[in-house]
Amino acid sequence: MITHYAMNSNQITSTTALEKSFRKYLFDSRRNRLTMFIIGAVIVIQFIIFKFFYPYAGYIHGDSFLYLDAAYKNQDINFYLVGYSKFLRLFSVFLNSDIALAGFQYVLIQSSALLFLFTLFYFYRPGKLMQVFLLAFMVLNPLFLYMANMVSSDGFFLALSFIWFSLLIWIIHRPSNYLVAAHALVLFMTFTVRYNALIYPLITIAAFGLSPLRLRTKIIGILGGFLLIGAFVLHTGNRYKTFMGVWQFSPFSGWQMTNNAMYAYRYVDKVDRVPVPARFRGLDNMIRTYFDSTRDVKKHPQEAILASTVYMWTPGLPLFKYRDLQFTKDTSASEFKRWATMGPLYADYGTYIIKQYPWHYIRYFLWYNAQKYYAPPIEFLEEYNGGSDYVEPIAKSWFRYKSTKVTARVKDLKVNMLGFYPTLSGIMNVLFFSSLLCFIILRGFRNRTLFRKGVLLMTAMWLLNAVFSIFSTSAALRFLAFPVLLMCTFALLLIEWLWRNGGNGPSKELQFGEGNQDSIQVIDNSSKSNVLIRS
Repeated sequence: MITHYAMNSNQITSTTALEKSFRKYLFDSRRNRLTMFIIGAVIVIQFIIFKFFYPYAGYIHGDSFLYLDAAYKNQDINFYLVGYSKFLRLFSVFLNSDIALAGFQYVLIQSSALLFLFTLFYFYRPGKLMQVFLLAFMVLNPLFLYMANMVSSDGFFLALSFIWFSLLIWIIHRPSNYLVAAHALVLFMTFTVRYNALIYPLITIAAFGLSPLRLRTKIIGILGGFLLIGAFVLHTGNRYKTFMGVWQFSPFSGWQMTNNAMYAYRYVDKVDRVPVPARFRGLDNMIRTYFDSTRDVKKHPQEAILASTVYMWTPGLPLFKYRDLQFTKDTSASEFKRWATMGPLYADYGTYIIKQYPWHYIRYFLWYNAQKYYAPPIEFLEEYNGGSDYVEPIAKSWFRYKSTKVTARVKDLKVNMLGFYPTLSGIMNVLFFSSLLCFIILRGFRNRTLFRKGVLLMTAMWLLNAVFSIFSTSAALRFLAFPVLLMCTFALLLIEWLWRNGGNGPSKELQFGEGNQDSIQVIDNSSKSNVLIRS
């Protein structure tokens, strides 16, 4: 049976047959059914073996217990965004086991990664060898196990990000009202979990711009997600205003701003320092005194670390000392209130310092953070449970442990299986950039193929994520897991495209990959596109 749809660029293709075609692609093919059965078995076996060696969940000492505390108190504002804490609270309605939580997170990560891969396979038709390699890379990836086993928003955010990007691929190729609504919901969920999602609305705009949807539907689709995000921002800001009298969305960003600025300020010579406004004077004097007294990095090893988050999370350093100084007359103030109250001041101070010393900021923060982005450190994933054999009482209570002591059946708590990731990330950054450059030189964007839109979307993600990660946060593998895996996948697809089509002239119509009985052929002729669905 052959169904033919003729559409203008402002018209939406009928999606009923397409959805059936994707389901047939997944389930009617004996090869795909066997593949998914093997993948399911491998996922279960891997998790069982992993939990034998790590019977308890892993924790980031500090972060993990803050998430659990927020979930226990059902808070709407906390040190971190509350999306993951809400998820923990919802999950606890059904199960209180840390093994069940780790298992659910692992299946969620693997399922979302497979949705992403099969979406790419369906639309872009890479060769069978490439499909097998990408499936093996995802399914056998040890990073998924360690992230899923942690009580942290990182694994949950990774899964949501895979789903979000997969939905964008569908929206730019085969949109429907259902997909637009699902995307708005998933975009909202990612925004409540991690600040890394701040760039996702911009990528969403790019995706809807590439979509064949009517302009009105594009606007509705974009506004739907933005309205949900706006409601969350407004609710969060109002809760802060009720709590401390000042409207703000994220105290975290203020602490981060001053933390980043301090890595530049440390290297400003005394004679080059300029006076600061009166409202910053007390904080500035405390920071200057600290820098002048910690020049010996052997006695103060934290000062040898560049482009990190030491200043914003270490008690006893200037930001915490100055914070506590403001509450000498209010000793009853909670730790959270003290932290949140300083957000606006630290945001203003950090911005002021960066503007005064932009070259120092570029040289001593951005440059070193760019190196971390290129090859992200493993950070907290380097050791199971932060190298400790205990957890805080909140974890014991939440998961009903018999004691606060946790154990593992390994010789030491150091994780060696992820040591290849910084090198892999560095190599893939070079490969993606090089293959993208070749794709442009060979006029890949001028060939009327589905793949070019996917490459455009990935390029937008790559560029915006690099800018956000380098300028705003301290780069680490758990923060960059999604963009690294995305980049690896598209770098390999671009390399295969170059191998298959690099010698073809730009005027020749290119069909990326190999077709099959469910193949989709797309031919763009200026204002019209003919879509053939063979099933």
